[in-house]
Amino acid sequence: MQLSRRSTFPFARLALSPVWLLVLSWLSVPLALGAEAGPPNVVMIISDDQAWTDYGFMGHPHIQTPRLDQLARESLTFARGYVPDSLCRPSLATMITGLYPHQHRIVGNDPPFPESVMNLPPAGRRGSPEYLKNRIAYLDHITKAPTLPRLLGEAGYRSHQSGKWWEGSYQRGGFTHGMTHGDRTRGGRHGDLGLKIGREGMAPVHDFIDECQRDKKPFFIWYAPFLPHTPHTPPERLLNKYRDKTDSLPIAKYWAMCEWFDETCGQLLDHLEQRGLSENTIVLYVCDNGWINDPQASRYAPRSKRSQYEGGIRTPIMVRWPGKVKPQHDTTTLASSIDLAPTVLAACGVKAPEGLPGVNLLDASARSARKALYGEILEHDIQHMTDPEPSLRFRWIIRDQWKLIVPHPAREPKAAVELFDVLADPTEQNELAAKHPDVVAKLRDELDQWWKP
Repeated sequence: MQLSRRSTFPFARLALSPVWLLVLSWLSVPLALGAEAGPPNVVMIISDDQAWTDYGFMGHPHIQTPRLDQLARESLTFARGYVPDSLCRPSLATMITGLYPHQHRIVGNDPPFPESVMNLPPAGRRGSPEYLKNRIAYLDHITKAPTLPRLLGEAGYRSHQSGKWWEGSYQRGGFTHGMTHGDRTRGGRHGDLGLKIGREGMAPVHDFIDECQRDKKPFFIWYAPFLPHTPHTPPERLLNKYRDKTDSLPIAKYWAMCEWFDETCGQLLDHLEQRGLSENTIVLYVCDNGWINDPQASRYAPRSKRSQYEGGIRTPIMVRWPGKVKPQHDTTTLASSIDLAPTVLAACGVKAPEGLPGVNLLDASARSARKALYGEILEHDIQHMTDPEPSLRFRWIIRDQWKLIVPHPAREPKAAVELFDVLADPTEQNELAAKHPDVVAKLRDELDQWWKP
């Protein structure tokens, strides 16, 4: 509290008195403790189609991401972070549930066509009433799942969905507020109105924060903008920064999209700071899957999105909680998006459901006790409404420097088992399975113990 000579406070002249300063200090203690005593807010920032290398703090020579660089400096940052599947819908469902795709059963982007429409042309199949029933029925998986918004809601939290969201209305996921209507008859598929966030401003998220602050309610925010995802339509001012840094216009557009996404993250973080909420807000960062831009067009290249390689499944993962989490750039510990849900629930004092496979990333002993990560690569188009195995293409495991990829014989009969040293060879150019059969056998046994279809 600062008092000027013109203050109408009756004891203004005592402002410089050591005794009065001591009294003010004593009075401020319960106020400060009261502010910290409330449950923390949670903001989850999710990039959409971005390579794990495509940030300033991850060493990209051209892409500028100053706001995420700052977030990384302020966070417990895991450079060896992963998602179990390199496709957006299963990956996002894992973040909201803390379960692997084969556990939450959301294993692809679009459900299978019923047999009754297979004689129709492709356009007719997608527009058929029978297929619409399948699309709606597939939403039952998220309706039945113990999602973060539902679990936090039981503890008094409000929650807001914006950006990418495949699971019908935001309410199906347990959110109290949101942007996505999810009506399949009105273009609802993967976000509809929610996809405007970031690209057309941040007002819905900012307004939600302000409403929760007025009502003194803790909040959970799902900020998953359609960025840097195609269409790659960055502001001209950003595109101009990258035109002379590459001979490929599609790549320049993608790089500019990464910076545009970074700017929107900064707007969200600035709003928290301006409202005095940064100290009691946990900010988490992850990307849904990787992306390597084709130099010839705004589309993904091989070994990135939808693939079993590092370009598809690797992402930095960050957790910022000022005063509670010590910032560190961790280049050795393995982290996964399955860890986000148990981390949030533990930090918020909410009991996690039994059987969550992830660990609390804020628990150092839990982090060190886990030695391996697992994942599964599935088809874009779901092959069965309830059984995940028909959609399975590959399983993978990472332990220490080793990464083993095992194809599913039914869907990838011509693919070979592959082994890589991803520390020495992060772009996976040197396949080593024949040179290390003992490592292959050991890791395959461990992979089978995790999930053997």
